[in-house]
Amino acid sequence: MPSDEGPRGEHLSGDHPGGESLVGERLNGDHPGGERLRGRYLRYVALGDSQTEGVGDGGGVAGLRGWADRLAEHLAAAGPDLRYANLAVRGRVARQVRAEQLGPALALRPDLATVVAGVNDLLRPKFDAEEVAGHLEAMFAELTAGGARVLTLTFPDVAKIAPVARPVRGRVFDLNDRIRAAAARHGVVVADLAPLPVATDPRLWGEDRLHASPLGHARIAAAAAYALGLPGSDDSWARPLPPWEPPSRLRAAGAEVRWAAGFLGPWIGRRLRGRSSGDGRTAKRPELLPVAGAPVPVPAPGPDPA
Repeated sequence: MPSDEGPRGEHLSGDHPGGESLVGERLNGDHPGGERLRGRYLRYVALGDSQTEGVGDGGGVAGLRGWADRLAEHLAAAGPDLRYANLAVRGRVARQVRAEQLGPALALRPDLATVVAGVNDLLRPKFDAEEVAGHLEAMFAELTAGGARVLTLTFPDVAKIAPVARPVRGRVFDLNDRIRAAAARHGVVVADLAPLPVATDPRLWGEDRLHASPLGHARIAAAAAYALGLPGSDDSWARPLPPWEPPSRLRAAGAEVRWAAGFLGPWIGRRLRGRSSGDGRTAKRPELLPVAGAPVPVPAPGPDPA
């Protein structure tokens, strides 16, 4: 397994022993690029799939929010001149994120970019971890070469969120290791959610068990802010939620049936027809725009999932 700190990478998790010292270094005004590293970014561009688009956090007339929007609000609190673009589109695999979003992202000349992709690849029958990681690393390389600071995430153990996904958990561990190694080679910041027990708390996940809930998106945004060393960030995102009573076997069985009928069945149907949830969709925020509004408060944990 790759070491926690690569030659150039910055790897932070909530309980990383060197986390505080790394954040302290970033906040040092004498650090090269110190003004930017204190959170005063001017152009933030988010690349990815449904998670970065914000699926699971809002919708309807108000539109989707998501962790990237929430991170942008945190960034704007530190630097009101921030402009933010979100190029993510649901259903995209890593190859498509690279082919469709990297060029437009580079054209926007970001000084901060987030790249999160690979979950849709994990769920495909044919999965090549080396190929997926290669697409991610190519994006890391081009964005950092263009002057951007880049942040990425690792993925939690999906089998603890949706037991039916147990066959792909080895793929998740493999891809996470490759993400950490690629990040280390290019000085990419890793918000390492994977090892933390709270990352698989059902309350952080929506009814479909694939997308984060509003609380989950808020935790991801807080993890990203902490990994970047933004003012006002802390490690509270990594702490467990208050205790809750797991559902009875009967309620859990009913939840499994509803989930299979409402989410698993339609997902399999789209795969069999060669369709994607992102067909015909475009980026929700393709241009750099000011970030309006006050930061969204962190939602309280919802009722016991069942």
